[in-house]
Amino acid sequence: MTFRTAVMGSGSWGTTFAMMLHDAGGEVTLWGRRPEVVEGINERHENTDYLPGVPLPETVRATLDPAEALRGADFVALAVPAQTLRHNLGGWVPLLPREAVLVSLMKGVELGTTRRMSEVVREVADVPEERVAVFSGPNVAREIATGEPSAAVAACVDEDAARGLQAATMTSYFRVYTSTDVIGVELGGAVKNVVALCVGMSVGLGFGSNTQALLMTRGLAEIARLGAALGADEHTFAGLAGMGDLVASCVSPLARNRTFGENLGRGMTLDEVIAVTKQTAEGVKSAEAVLELARKHNVEMPITEAVTAVLHRGIPIKEAAISLISRSPKPERYGV
Repeated sequence: MTFRTAVMGSGSWGTTFAMMLHDAGGEVTLWGRRPEVVEGINERHENTDYLPGVPLPETVRATLDPAEALRGADFVALAVPAQTLRHNLGGWVPLLPREAVLVSLMKGVELGTTRRMSEVVREVADVPEERVAVFSGPNVAREIATGEPSAAVAACVDEDAARGLQAATMTSYFRVYTSTDVIGVELGGAVKNVVALCVGMSVGLGFGSNTQALLMTRGLAEIARLGAALGADEHTFAGLAGMGDLVASCVSPLARNRTFGENLGRGMTLDEVIAVTKQTAEGVKSAEAVLELARKHNVEMPITEAVTAVLHRGIPIKEAAISLISRSPKPERYGV
């Protein structure tokens, strides 16, 4: 069966996802908001702003018209910045095919509401949870776009929908697993961005592997605690959408949030880092929403607190680091 997918968003991950869909044998149309990006994809078969030097298949087409992109789609992959989803999707709702599965490629939590992206999709589009899927894992876009082996998790409460998304995205270089744990898969992708910011800050400060391992391990514990409070399956966080995504985002120099944090750790101001960052580092804005979500559920997340204090309260990084390390320890199970 050939699937048709509309990818709504022509950044690096949206463009890479479109390439995967093509390589899996499907039909795909990219929607973009910037004429120069759309023109480059269609005329030069390259997204020079987000994936320079990576040739795109000639049959991957882009359009400025959301109606054209959405027409007849089996899957609608949403690849816009998390904090713009509500506004963008609200304009697309009248154009959505009645039976299409809406797929969140975004890794964030909405400011103000603390809703996960799938919750925003269900609310705005007024669709049942069986029609909303999430797709997450260690997805460094450029590596996947150049054919390096990678994998992800397609999650939906409807197992048939998850398997359909798996079939639409599986290629010779990209393996896809399925899950019904939408909450766990989604939280892993959103919160790892905040942890990656912290790991990046530690690298910028000159700290080494021990500190990075400490932050990744304790960061995973924070993700798992929040997941447990929200009803996620704890096993999800030991897999690709949990530990796998966290490790990739914390160690790769191509990872946006880690690089953003590293620049802060090297002494740049928040405004300076924002000015030189071409792509969205979702953890910068989502950190506040993640912390608010944790507080609603009485979950302690000290790394998230420290990152939020640096980003949004002006606390110096070294002061936040000292506060984080010198916290009074609490009894915990070994390994958590």
